[in-house]
Parts: sequence; structure tokens; C-alpha cells
Amino acid sequence: MSDIEGRLVLLGVTGSIAAYKSAEMARALTAAGADVQPLMTHSAQAFLGPLTLQTLTRRRPMTDPLELLPDQRIAHIVAADSADLILVAPATARWLAAMAAGLADDVITATCLASSAPVVVAPAMDGEMYDHPATRANVEKLRGFGYAIVEPETGPLASGQVGRGRLAEPAAIMAAVERALQGKPIRQPDPVLRPPAVSAVPAEREQDVAGWRIVVTAGGTAEPIDPVRFIGNRSSGRMGVALAEAALARGATVTLIHGTTSVPLPEAARRVPAATAAEMRDAVLAALDDADVLLMAAAVADFRPRVRSESKISRASEGLTLELAPTEDILAEAVVLARERPRPPVIVGFAAETGSLDRAVAKAERKGVDLLVANNVAEEGSGFGTDTNRVSIIVPGDASEQWPLMTKRQVADRLFDRLIDLRAAKGASLAAR
Repeated sequence: MSDIEGRLVLLGVTGSIAAYKSAEMARALTAAGADVQPLMTHSAQAFLGPLTLQTLTRRRPMTDPLELLPDQRIAHIVAADSADLILVAPATARWLAAMAAGLADDVITATCLASSAPVVVAPAMDGEMYDHPATRANVEKLRGFGYAIVEPETGPLASGQVGRGRLAEPAAIMAAVERALQGKPIRQPDPVLRPPAVSAVPAEREQDVAGWRIVVTAGGTAEPIDPVRFIGNRSSGRMGVALAEAALARGATVTLIHGTTSVPLPEAARRVPAATAAEMRDAVLAALDDADVLLMAAAVADFRPRVRSESKISRASEGLTLELAPTEDILAEAVVLARERPRPPVIVGFAAETGSLDRAVAKAERKGVDLLVANNVAEEGSGFGTDTNRVSIIVPGDASEQWPLMTKRQVADRLFDRLIDLRAAKGASLAAR
């Protein structure tokens, strides 16, 4: 059992551009077995929607010191009395100053003042703010309170400058949390005495796709060069897994066809491994016969080595030349086969681009999908391996929709909201014919 498992951790988020990284911290803490209660300043909500943290933690973020729980207890006092640890990440220069002075004018400072739990602070700010004497004095004052400070890193900042102020990496923050909790007993194990959790699925969404048979592809493919090397990509499988989890939570039967992934796969899904593009093609076409919806979220390699060596290629000082051949266009082939069915499934493609999404619009038309989800993987917080995504929804013939930065699970649920209407409209069109 880790030092984090079973703990109640209060995650304080202040108004920094680095607030989006708090979603990663919430995910890491819950994955380590903690109960996480978010606390957000008003300015933090301008950078990150409270629903993002609620979705990840199953607890509604506390945003006001005057807030009451449904049973009329004072929310931040309940949190302060039951917390095993308070983590403030990111912590702005303004918050450091307020906390150093004991100004309880936001929910995070009020909770810290009311709690005897250990506090870990991870500052983040732009320009030369962290090195200003006032900020340094405030940091040292917090150290004097016994707070653990996870120093910010040096690197590119949101303003375009390079300096000290980047939020520390999640691994460094998690290590500080573990050190602060080491050897301490769980403070309040009774969940009744902790802040209450909320339902993972809104009531209006429960079982609204019951009876649907949904096929989801996830992860990347690995195209072998030789028995130990391959051509692949950076896909973690998070988006595909989020789609599968959302579909299962809403009552669907799910077949998850997965390549290489770095996230746990839902046990309730029928899982079909498909390491290469050829294997994924065979699995998708076999599952298509009974599908109501096909969600092609996998990042299938576009090329494979034309010749695969059956033995490991020796390292050569002059380098290695590979001749590449295109892999199967699984999405296009699925669309063609689906059209032959009396009731074709709804087919959703995914396009990972860098920069402009103009190619994605053309791709949606060319492939003949019902809907295409496109994102710019070069945008911070919207690429491979992140818990968040900013997507555009492209329906051939209609104007594109730009969705805000959300967790991938939020994207999945909002996408299913759209698919319910899209599938109904497609059924009505077929009936009219």
C-alpha cells in the first residue's frame, strides 16, 4: 500500500495558465488511490472549468469560503478537518503573498488556515516574478510554517520568455506529496466525515445508449522493422479508453480494439489486441458487422517497412535506410463496407493534426465519415498523453464546431450527446428512403 492510497488530498488550484496541469495532478492522485477534493480560486476558473476537476475527482470543486454542503456544514471546514494533505498546484505569486499574510479571502487560504494537515506548495508564474524579493520572502515565510515547497522549473514561459517559473513536473510534485504523508496515519477514514462525492454520470445520461453495440479503436500501432524495432507513434490510448469508459457507463456493449497503450483498459469491455495496422484492419472489419457505432480513435501508423527483417538488424556506422509502404486505410474501407448494410453504423473518424485543421475538413469529406473529431496535437494540453483535449467537430457539409479545452472523458460524453442525435437523424433518413 502506498503512502497516498486511502488519503483525502485537497487540491488547490489558483489563477495561473498552468492550472490546466492540475487536471493531470488530479488524475495522478486518484490513480494512486487518493480521494481528491478540488479547491479553486475565482481566477483559476477562468483558466480551467470546475467540471473538468469534478469529472476527474467525483467531487464538486469548492470555490467560495462561504459555501455550505447539502447538510449545511461549512464546506471548507469539513475539508480542513478531514484532509490528510493540502496540495496547492499551481500557486501564483498573489496566492503566496495572501497565504504568507494569512489573508483568508479565497477558499484555499481559508482552508489552509483552518487545517493542521501538511501543505505542499508548487509555485508557477511568469517573467521574473519568482525571483522578486517579495516573492522569495513569502516563499521563505511559508517554509517557516512548515509547508513543503516544490520549486518551479526553468524553461519557456507562457509570455514567450525563458526563465524560472514553470510548474514542476507531476512526478516531482507527487514525490513531495508522498514524503509529506510518509508514516502518518489516515486522518479521517470515515467517508461520511469527508466532503461528499458526486455521481460520476449525470442522471439524464444514465443508460441513454443502452443496447448500443459500440466499437472503439485506441492506441497506436507498431509496424515491425525487425524482431526488436518498430515504427510507431506517441499515442497513449487515453482518448479511446475515455470513449469506451463513457459508453460503458451509459449502458452500451463495447468492443475495444487496441494497439499499444499506456493506460489501463476497461475490464467491462471486450478487448481485442491489434498490434499492427493489418491486425487492426482485420479486427475492425470483423467487428463492423454488428456495430451501431464505430469510433476510430486509434493512431494507426500511415507507413510500414516494405521489407521486415526476420532477425535483428546489426547496427551500422553508416546508418540504415528503410523503404516504407503505406498501411491500410482502415477508416475508408470501413465506410465503404458499412454502406452495404441495411442499417449502416454511425462512423466517427479522428484526425491528429499539427497547426491548421484545414486538412481535417477535407479528410472528413474524402473519407465519407458521419463525423470527424480533429485536434491540434502541437497545442499544449491537447496532444498525446495528456488528460485534456481541445477538439473541433467536423460534420461533412456543416460548419465546424470548436469545443473548449476539456478532459478527454468530458469530450467523450459530449460526443455521445451528439451521436444520439446523429444516429436518430441517420435512422430517420434511411427510413425516408
